[in-house]
Amino acid sequence: MTERKELMQLAAECRSELTEHILPFWMKLKDPAGGFYGRMTHDLSVQTSAPKGVILHARILWTFSSAYLTEKNPAYLETARHAYEFLCKAEDAEKGGVYWSLDAECAPFETNKYTYCMAFAVYGLSLYAEASGSKAALDFALRLFSVIEEHAAQPNGYAESFYADWSPLENDHLSEHDLGAAKTMNTTLHLIEAYAELFRITGNDAVGKALAKLLHLMAERIYDPEENMLRVFFDENLNVLGDLHSYGHDIEASWLTDHACDCLGDGELTGLLREIDYKLALHIEQLALDDGFLYNERFETEIDKTRVWWVQAEGVIGFLNAAEYAARHSDAVVCERMLQNAASLWAAIRFAQIDPREGGEWFGELEPDGTPRPANDMAGPWKCPYHNGRMCLEVMRRTGILCELLAM
Repeated sequence: MTERKELMQLAAECRSELTEHILPFWMKLKDPAGGFYGRMTHDLSVQTSAPKGVILHARILWTFSSAYLTEKNPAYLETARHAYEFLCKAEDAEKGGVYWSLDAECAPFETNKYTYCMAFAVYGLSLYAEASGSKAALDFALRLFSVIEEHAAQPNGYAESFYADWSPLENDHLSEHDLGAAKTMNTTLHLIEAYAELFRITGNDAVGKALAKLLHLMAERIYDPEENMLRVFFDENLNVLGDLHSYGHDIEASWLTDHACDCLGDGELTGLLREIDYKLALHIEQLALDDGFLYNERFETEIDKTRVWWVQAEGVIGFLNAAEYAARHSDAVVCERMLQNAASLWAAIRFAQIDPREGGEWFGELEPDGTPRPANDMAGPWKCPYHNGRMCLEVMRRTGILCELLAM
């Protein structure tokens, strides 16, 4: 896997998957009434009357904006603009923030506000502003940043959920296993992701300070050094709730927080988190990688071996990131192993996770034996092009860096 030819082949295959399969699939889901159709079921039936999730649209906005920045295809920028116009309709012009969902005609549907949802809006708007040069989009992203900091930021993390008027709401969308979490690692991670891009593009000092605060929170409170894992759910005082280990989020965080450190340029934080992230990736390899796939999570003593699409995609990036770390630290053995991990995940994705049917995309979940779960949507509030599209873009970028490192 260390030969330039093999790395370039990996990049070519991922570019083909992105430009010939993933992006065309989502472009066909444009709704003339605004935004994108809110749901496609496993049988590839488009539900034209389904509500339209704001997270879905923010992720589509990020994906097509990022794809345009790499590929310079005007159709991608036009698709991003279509998603941006939808997101503008989701803003609460009076009280600030964005709603959770709109109905099929793009009127407010579920008007509660979630920090996680707003983080993705900031993420998508930042990249759209970069791709399009839109000052209005950048101003929108900065408005949402200010709203999040005003209503959700606390000394020990971020509150999760609110009614439309910003009064507290029980976190019913992002807490699992009946734990009733007041704060989550997941929201923290995606605020880091969003603020990193907003800071990279604007250099805004307030955004940089908030990003540094989030990175310290991740390293010092959410990361458990004894168990070498990220804790997932917390009460309002940041006490851990439940015994859950999300393998997918650990491998995702292992590269996303590295990238955030690159954007911030804080040497101390970079040194601290680079080491943590490398340890996370090696631990996930040990615990969760089996037969070319990554398991989903462990709750208490039960391991969920479901093959979830986004976990596999993030695993490819996470292992490539770990390979780069090993190469920079002259550990050829670990570098080669991480490259093999990424290659085996991609091979498994191509073999089983990608839907071979005409008109399909990636199966959301597979049984441990590789059988698709028909209860899962092909597109929906959570099923989107952000994880697999980003994987393709990151593979295209990182393989060039790795080729240079391996030639040294």
